[in-house]
Amino acid sequence: MAQITRTCLEIKDARELRPAARPPLDGLEIARVQPVDGATSRWFYLRVGEPHNWVDHAEWSAAEWQEWAEGVETWVAAVAGERAGYYELRPDDGSVELAYFGLLPESQGKGLGGYLLTHALQRGLAIAPRVWAHTNTQDAPGALPNYQARGLRPFRTEPLAGESRDGPQQS
Repeated sequence: MAQITRTCLEIKDARELRPAARPPLDGLEIARVQPVDGATSRWFYLRVGEPHNWVDHAEWSAAEWQEWAEGVETWVAAVAGERAGYYELRPDDGSVELAYFGLLPESQGKGLGGYLLTHALQRGLAIAPRVWAHTNTQDAPGALPNYQARGLRPFRTEPLAGESRDGPQQS
């Protein structure tokens, strides 16, 4: 098995954010999930994460997903009413973690990732002066370049051991 490497990134100043252009998708809407709904978080986690070996929370109960959802902001991108991607922001000791971010496979390659990440970082920076995220070499090939293109800078790179691949990481 190939070595898996996690990269942790951060942005500490809204002036460093490099927004992506709006994608050429008619009917794009990004909305916060309210009321909070653990089933929505679970649905996206499983569908976005499956190709990338997100396994840490795959067996959580409905109650565990609801508890998670109550501690994060979940935002969903939809195109013409069809779910396309999501992100979740989690307050983290004076900063905000971009805990989960991703597009459904059928929504990739359309320019949506950069725009949705811009939205996520703008929202995160409105909450706290620092937003951080992590990705690993099992994520989509465009994940790390997208984070860096939006202005996030790596602050730690580390090998992953064992089966844990996706869980929120403390910085």
